[in-house]
Amino acid sequence: MDIRVFFTTFGMIFLAELGDKTQLATLSFAAESKSRLAVFLGSAGALVLTSLLAVGLGAGLGRLIPANYIKIGAGALFVLLGLWMIFFPGTK
Repeated sequence: MDIRVFFTTFGMIFLAELGDKTQLATLSFAAESKSRLAVFLGSAGALVLTSLLAVGLGAGLGRLIPANYIKIGAGALFVLLGLWMIFFPGTK
């Protein structure tokens, strides 16, 4: 295992997840529930599963498409989704 990749991935994902909607939803569930262990295990399990899916898809795509193109595509998708949210915020 490449320890440098491990710590880089850990640091980036940790910072990206701070204060996001998943963390806020987990906070809300924990505040309402008497079983905080169940909230923790459910939340942790969901994050592990989504990470497993991302790693699997990333590995598969990495075999078919150069990593640079994947990064450009992901960046473009983030920009497009951001613009979509700005111009089409939904109804209130």
